[in-house]
Amino acid sequence: MSLLGGIRPPITVLSVLLLALAGFTAMSLGSVREDRLPQAVLTSQQHFAEDGAIALRASLDESVTDLNRAAALFSAGKPVTPDAVLDRIGSVYQKWRGTAVVEIGSGRLLAARGENLPLTAVDRTKLSGDGGLAPRMVTLANGETRLLTLSLLTWKDRPQQLLVASSSLRFPGISLGNLRSIAVVGADGTVLSTDGIPEPEMLLSDNRRADVKRDTKQLASFAKTAARKAKANPLTVKEPGSGGFPGVSGSLTGGETSGERAAAGYARLSGPEAGVGTSATSLELTVVAMIDITQNPSRATDAFAGLVLAGSLLLVGALVIALLVATVQRPLITLYLESRRLTRGDLTRPVTIPRGGEAARIALALDRLRGQLRDRDREGGGVPAAPGARGRNKRRTGARTLVAVCAVLLLAWCVPLGLLVNRAGDSVVVPQQLVNDQRERTDTLNDRVRRALNEGQADLASVAALMGAEAGPDRMSEVLEHTVREHTRYASLYVLDGSGKALAQAGGTPRAPLGKGPRKEPVALYDGAKEPVVIATAEVPGRAGTAVVGEFRIDFLNALLKRPGLGEIRVVDSKHRVIGSNSGYRAFQGLDDARLDALVQGSSLKVGMAPRPGGVLYRSGGDHVIAAAAPFSGGGAAGDLKWSVVSWQSAKGLAISEYSLQNRTVLAGLLGFAVGAACLGWLQIIVVAPLRELARRAEALADGDRRTVLYPRHHDEVGAVTRSLEIIRQQLQQSGRRRGQQRTTNDTGGAGAPSAATAGRN
Repeated sequence: MSLLGGIRPPITVLSVLLLALAGFTAMSLGSVREDRLPQAVLTSQQHFAEDGAIALRASLDESVTDLNRAAALFSAGKPVTPDAVLDRIGSVYQKWRGTAVVEIGSGRLLAARGENLPLTAVDRTKLSGDGGLAPRMVTLANGETRLLTLSLLTWKDRPQQLLVASSSLRFPGISLGNLRSIAVVGADGTVLSTDGIPEPEMLLSDNRRADVKRDTKQLASFAKTAARKAKANPLTVKEPGSGGFPGVSGSLTGGETSGERAAAGYARLSGPEAGVGTSATSLELTVVAMIDITQNPSRATDAFAGLVLAGSLLLVGALVIALLVATVQRPLITLYLESRRLTRGDLTRPVTIPRGGEAARIALALDRLRGQLRDRDREGGGVPAAPGARGRNKRRTGARTLVAVCAVLLLAWCVPLGLLVNRAGDSVVVPQQLVNDQRERTDTLNDRVRRALNEGQADLASVAALMGAEAGPDRMSEVLEHTVREHTRYASLYVLDGSGKALAQAGGTPRAPLGKGPRKEPVALYDGAKEPVVIATAEVPGRAGTAVVGEFRIDFLNALLKRPGLGEIRVVDSKHRVIGSNSGYRAFQGLDDARLDALVQGSSLKVGMAPRPGGVLYRSGGDHVIAAAAPFSGGGAAGDLKWSVVSWQSAKGLAISEYSLQNRTVLAGLLGFAVGAACLGWLQIIVVAPLRELARRAEALADGDRRTVLYPRHHDEVGAVTRSLEIIRQQLQQSGRRRGQQRTTNDTGGAGAPSAATAGRN
């Protein structure tokens, strides 16, 4: 018999899979419990730390890129004094705490601005080596950590100079909310900087100072653990298919105090793509975000329900297997044995007739063929016998109907699991912390988008300052081409004079119409094209009416919105039209949800001096939806756009106990459906369909069809019965030929006898 053919393999596999599914149902549904600290909350803290790591890495890399680009543009032009270099940089960028220019050969300080820099930490003799100009961290006398960024100023016939800028390891625009703290941790687990934990001398009560001391100790403990865990390979710690953050990240839990437990997320600085390193990632920094979360007062688990569902599946499975064995397997094996007996010549005993179905039809045909073979042996022929009384009542329920009944029995267990059992309804409790995190993360993302536009406009201001009043078209084109290569955020760069004429251009073709002078707004939106065009403008000093104009790539804006765990994200303008998205969208379309419109409208209202982000939990179509909106605030070139970032996601996809139980229940139902469809479909194709065809052929053979050759489809029980019927057909066909030859011989002998007698008489 074939390994995968026959009646036994599909029934055996079905029984094994149903038994395994019952075990999975009992263990999976019985292990879902409502933890005192839900996994969804811990995952949210992990995403919060990932946001901090993305923001810090982008800020540090942007600082390195800006300093290198400024130094390269200065070096490409005419020599300027060190003071002029620092003044121009300081007028455009306010991100550095201190800047300085040092002559590399002598080590003499040529110019300085801002705080005093620890220049002794820079070894000038190793600047030409591998990584000599890489950013480095230094510790000041007061214990604070600074990041030094280095770049070279090179002019012909002048000593080479080193441009140095220092910045603190602070998070740009991270919205911490209430009672959250965040820290930058070094490779050895040392806390380099913190935000959110006040200094003890700023507190008035002893209880508050004790809380701060406890939080500081807990954060230091988290930092040690996170630094150790962050050294792992991302491929070994990420779940398959998790995607999202390309680096190492996770969550931690700490001590419990007054019903609250400390929870933290950590994330190591990683490049924008997996396996791609940057200047910031070489520092081996880790971000840790910590918050105290109120625990659930109770824990719930329902192992009995899982056992009941598993037991019901065992009963259904036992009934299905018993039905298949009794009505399909045993009759078919009996047919196989009876057909083999007839081919061996044992014709004395009648064929055993099953109760019904195709097996009974085939058995009746075999019994009629047995009679024909026996008559052949007795009389030299075999006349087809008409079906007697035994055969008229044997056309009962067929195998196909029995398989359908088995499928209905399995569906009776699978369908309720997918549609009725353990459904998460109005009783689902979504932790308030998830709503708070959605709001704070949306506000952080909003700040990141605003800062990206501000940085793009600042780059254009730096380019315009470097051009100066005397730059010609060639010099302008050179500077623009260099800027396009350095920054992929621009789709097109060009210089416009007061009449709207383009003096120089780099990148793609401008999408905004020319012919008018530069816009007065530093950042503006042009909505006359098929897709949004965000335009930044910076006036060229000394050339009234002339400005550098840059058009941002909309893909650059959309790429900023790729944040795991926030769901659907949209950037909308003051009219609530969609400008950017992290998924597919139509430009300038509405939000298509009145509640989201109301949320954006409400968050844009000023509360005190500025608008505040808002978050809400509402029901939509039977699901809980967590939504948040954050308006542009904080000033800068993009502050006047009055845009907002709105995000929303269904709570169904979060690790909440009610939804986890529902998802596992649906999974068990789907697995049961898949097991039934696969095994019963296998049985239908391999056994039932050939068996029905064989019944038709066997009856035709018993009715006298001796010409149709019977070919077995598979090497199994049905194929064996088919081969036996083919042997019987050949035997009956040979006996029919012998009878014909005998009749011909008898007819010839009868005609010649009278002739011989007549000849004798003559």
